Formats: sequence, structure tokens, C-alpha cells
Amino acid sequence: MDREDRARGLVEDFRRGYLTRRGFLAKAAALGLTAAGAAGLLAAPRVQRAATAEDASKVTPKKWEKGKGWGWVWGDDDQLGNLNELGPELTMKALSLVKEGKAYDLGLTYKRSSYKFAGHNPGEIISFRTPTGMLNQKDLDFVRSEKENSLNTTFTSNALFISDNVATQIDTLGHIYEGDPPHTYNGFRYSEIQSDWGLLKLGAETIPPIIAPATMIDVAKSAGEDPLPESYAIGPDRLQKALDEQGVEIDPLDVVLVRTGTAGVWMKGNGVGANEEEMAKHDTAGLTLSGARWLVEEKGALAVGTDTSGVEVLPPKEQLDDGTSFNPVHVYLLVRQGVHILEYQNQEGLAEDEVYKFAYVLGVNKIEGTAAGTVLRPIGLA
Repeated sequence: MDREDRARGLVEDFRRGYLTRRGFLAKAAALGLTAAGAAGLLAAPRVQRAATAEDASKVTPKKWEKGKGWGWVWGDDDQLGNLNELGPELTMKALSLVKEGKAYDLGLTYKRSSYKFAGHNPGEIISFRTPTGMLNQKDLDFVRSEKENSLNTTFTSNALFISDNVATQIDTLGHIYEGDPPHTYNGFRYSEIQSDWGLLKLGAETIPPIIAPATMIDVAKSAGEDPLPESYAIGPDRLQKALDEQGVEIDPLDVVLVRTGTAGVWMKGNGVGANEEEMAKHDTAGLTLSGARWLVEEKGALAVGTDTSGVEVLPPKEQLDDGTSFNPVHVYLLVRQGVHILEYQNQEGLAEDEVYKFAYVLGVNKIEGTAAGTVLRPIGLA
């Protein structure tokens, strides 16, 4: 893509609202354009785009209310929350952000030694079938048959014992409860939806493929501390400051990812977050309740995520109006708003290339009854 094509792309991004004027001028300057030249591009007659591209830039939320967000508005049996807003129009808008076809791996690698938040079980990957074991044990007829397997064909398979809350993940609406008796999103009672073998409702298998526009907010870069220090609180002012510096804004129904730099710490731990002491320190940076509220109620975020295990600052700096919680942001997002939480989203590649608007693509592993979709590999397309 030559400079002229890039410049035209910047103009289109500005006119669609993907870039602020400040962001447009900054990116134009990076292409070698003077301020006057950039202003001239904006003043040039607008070329009519194809109808699909025009429509893709305008997606109106169905049930979001500014100043309120969503809440329990989708019916008594609903298990999706605001993911009911997904649809072809949002997919088209997301794909309209793809300019160079570059894919960013937003997942973090998991191993038995990976850091885990308190209260989650350790993991183990066990070799269940191995070539030598199969040949020596000879307990499978189709392997030991000289007639049918003279080449001694064998295979490897592993048994996995892991938590559904490790590495890159999405919290389901059945993950967090409040009250006594405990209830979660939409008033579902724990006693009615939790079995000895996982969730009967609101499990990870209910989460549809997510294809949506996304905004990355690089708070670590904006704050000049990368990674952010222990218990660093990210509120609305800090989020807006980073957005202003990036020259972008959040559209309603954007997936919003907030970068603290903790994913970079994970990758320094042998690539799998094995540096537990260092991880435990930086993993406590995150959103305040007012920061999460701002993203949902003022910006209309479709999902909220960070590159930490818990999204919110720990210990909490703010509490809900009607009581206290060790995870008030989780209660607000999952239980009260029906907004899914994305954790350990690796934004290091996006940050290096200064990619702040992109298409977010996530398919959740369909393990019925799990409280989170885990060890995921979301993709950012730019």
C-alpha cells in the first residue's frame, strides 16, 4: 500500500469516526504530510463509498441506554447479556477496520507452571497415550495387530487437568454471584444452575463467536510506566487521556481492551507466566468501578478486557453503592450489566505497532458447563 492509498485510508477513517482530528493529523504527519497537506485532504470532495462500507460505519445498539448501559433487558430466559447485540452489521463494521490484513495473536501460552489467581486449581498436562506405551502395553487391538498395523503406527494424546480460569479467557455470566441465596445475571439462582459437573446454564458453550470492532487503550504507554505498578488504578480520566493521546475514540459496541503491560511480564516468565512473584505484583493493576462504569454506560463497550487475570484493580479502590465486594467490577459487569469480561488479552503486538482500532475475533472453546472459556487465542485484524 503506497502513501497515497494510506492517506486516503486515513481520510476515510476520520470521516467514519474511527480517528479523532488529532489522531488523523498525527498519522498523516507520520506519512510525511504537512499539516496544510493533511487539511487539504479533509477538504477534498468526498468520494461516495459502496453502500456496505457506508452502512458498516453505523451500527446502533438495540437496547443500550447512555448513562444506564444494559442490565437485565433481554428477557427472563436470556443467557447472552449484551452479546445479543452481535450481528452481521457489527461484523461488517469490524471487517471495515482491516486495512493491511495483519493478524495479531492476542492469546498467552499456558503451561502447568503458569501463574494463576488465588482460588483456582493448579493445572497439569498428562501424557495419556505415547508411542512406546502403546507398543509395550498392547491393550488396543488395532495397534497390536500385525496384520492391520505392520508399520507399528502409534499416536500421542494428552489428558488435561486445568482450571477454567487460567491464561487468556472470557468470563461467562455464570462465573460471579452475589447475594444470599446467591444469584448471577438475570436472577439465575446458584441452586438452579450449578451442578456437581459444571453449570447447567450460562456456561462457556453459550457464548457465540465474537466478531466486533475493537479499541485498545494503552494506559501503560500513556502513564509512562510499562508495566503499570502494583495496584495501579485506572479510572475514566486516565482512560480518556490515553484515548486523546492515541487520537481515537470508542464507538458503542466496541470491544474495549485496556493495556497495563502485564502480558509482557507473563512472556518474560519463560513465555508462560512462570514468574509467579513478579506476575502477582503487576497483575493487581486494573480498572476502578467508575472506569468500568464509564466504559459501559458512557461508551457502550460490548465487552471489557485487560491483560491481567482480574481486569479490576486490587484491592478495590471503589465500591458499589449498596455494599462491598472483593470484586466489585466483576459484580457490576457480569451480574448487573450482562457484559462479558476478557482477561489476559495479549496486546503487546498491538502496542508495538500502535494499532488502536482493529477487528476482534474470538471463538470460545465449547466445553459445556465451564464458568469461563479458557486458554483462548483471540485474534486482532488490522
